[in-house]
Amino acid sequence: MSKKDKNKNAAADANADAANVAESPAENAAENASQEAKDPLDIALGEIEELKKQLLYKAAEFENFRKRTLAEKTELILNGGQNVVKAILPVVDDMERAIETAGKIGDIAALEEGWELIAKKLMKVLEGLGVKKMDVAGADFDTDFHEAVALVPVDDDAKKGKVIDCVQAGYVINDKVLRHAKVAVGQ
Repeated sequence: MSKKDKNKNAAADANADAANVAESPAENAAENASQEAKDPLDIALGEIEELKKQLLYKAAEFENFRKRTLAEKTELILNGGQNVVKAILPVVDDMERAIETAGKIGDIAALEEGWELIAKKLMKVLEGLGVKKMDVAGADFDTDFHEAVALVPVDDDAKKGKVIDCVQAGYVINDKVLRHAKVAVGQ
C-alpha cells in the first residue's frame, strides 16, 4: 500500500469514526431521553405507591387510636366514680355506727360531737378529691360563683353588691364550679 492509499483509508476511517461519533450522541440522547422520560414517571409512581402505603398505615393507626380512646372513655364513665365511692365509704361506715348508737347514747353533746367529727372527715375526703367549699361571706357578688336567691336592703353602701348571707354552700372541684353558692345579696 502506498502512502496515498493509507491516507485515503485513514481519512475514510476518520470519517466513519466521526459518523459513529455523530450517531452515538444522537442515539445516546434518544435512549437517554426515553430513559429519562420513563425514570421520572417510574420514580413518581413508586413514590405514589409508597405514599399510599403510608396513608393506609396512618389511617389504620388512627382508627385503632380512636377505638382505644373510645373504650377508655367508656371505662372512665362506667368506673370513674369508683375512686370517689371508695374514698367516701369510711365516712358512710362512721355514719352507720353513729345511727346505731344514737338511741343508746343519753348524752346529746357526745352525739353532736360525733356527727361533727363525721362531717369533718367527709370534708377532708372531699378536699382530697379536689373538692373545696367556697368562702362567700362578705365577698363581692360574682355570677361565676354565686346564685342570688334574695336581695336584702342594706343601709351601709359598703355592703351593696356584697354577699350578706349564704343559703346553700357552693363547691368547686379543681378550680371549676361544681355547684354555685346560693346567696342573699345586699341591695
